[in-house]
Amino acid sequence: MLRKRTDGQDGDEKVKTDKKKKATSPAENKVSQHANERTCWSTFILMGKILLLIIFIPPFLNYAALQREAQMLSPKDGQSFDIGLGQKVHMTCKGKGQPVVILDAPTGMSSDIWHHVQDSLSEITKVCTYDRVGLGFSRRVFQNETTGTEKVWGMSTTGRMVDDLHRLVQVAEIATPFMLVGSELGSLNGRFYSHIHHTQVSDLVLIDPIPENVFEEEQWQQYWYSQLVPSLQVLQFAAAAGLSRVMIILGLMKPELHGRMVSEELLQRQKYLLSNPAHQSGAVDEHFFLNESASQVREISKFKPLSSKTSVSVITGDTYDQQLPAHLNQVVAEHQRHFVEQSYPQASRILVPGADRRMIYTQPAAVSKHLWTLVSRRQSRHQSQ
Repeated sequence: MLRKRTDGQDGDEKVKTDKKKKATSPAENKVSQHANERTCWSTFILMGKILLLIIFIPPFLNYAALQREAQMLSPKDGQSFDIGLGQKVHMTCKGKGQPVVILDAPTGMSSDIWHHVQDSLSEITKVCTYDRVGLGFSRRVFQNETTGTEKVWGMSTTGRMVDDLHRLVQVAEIATPFMLVGSELGSLNGRFYSHIHHTQVSDLVLIDPIPENVFEEEQWQQYWYSQLVPSLQVLQFAAAAGLSRVMIILGLMKPELHGRMVSEELLQRQKYLLSNPAHQSGAVDEHFFLNESASQVREISKFKPLSSKTSVSVITGDTYDQQLPAHLNQVVAEHQRHFVEQSYPQASRILVPGADRRMIYTQPAAVSKHLWTLVSRRQSRHQSQ
């Protein structure tokens, strides 16, 4: 016969069980603590390995890809010229005829940005683009070689770029006088070159030129050196860390030239440059020293005025940059107007409606139209002579 357990018996057994637990809890706690510590260390080591993979694998893979792409994506119709001082400048020329047109790219951009304009204009004359030293496929000098003016002009400044371009024109045997077209920093280079080597330039075309006095405006300096340059330095770091390539693969970063009219080779070349820390470093330097470049142009303009035989055209849009606040665009517009009136009062002013500084690749047809007119006019004059 089963006997019913009383509440007193249940309570006694519960007390005995609790005592047993209390008697064994220190040892169990110690084992549990060691187990927790091992788990924490394992997790920490795993996270460290993952972090090391994230830090080292993207840069390594990016570097390996860049070495392969450098040869594969180099423009087939271009040529690399040794201009001395250990520097090789890449130039691409299309078409035949005179006057030869040389296109100088905006600040921090490779010559590919002229792709649409060059293709259009090459139907009637020879058109050449080139990568400034440190950009695109033009190698930056690493040797400590000096011969003359490069002792005066710092790297990534207009004075040095003009010296490089002059030697390139000689080595590549470009027929003179030629038409020199520059956008932004390219316009500063074009002005400097035309003032110094005036017999070599028949026409100077300035597209959204950088007015040299704009850096005297505090608000412009603050924007340039507190916002723009730091953002470019971030892109340089991202390229060095291999993050730019990852963002391109994920569709988070796109090159300036894209769309149906851009070939796959050109698109891949733009992605290559976005992932190339050397190119991004050159872009940062050009922006950082733009103030010094503007100062050099201001001084050279005072020292040697432009020859009256060189025609000047200035092409601008409705605003300098549609992505900038209105007050900054107003600052640039006022300084542009002032410097053109002071430096080139006889210049032909051309307005491209709805355009800004990106017009050479967002509205290339409008730019090509005006350049086509200038070339045709110069060719007609040559034939009449």
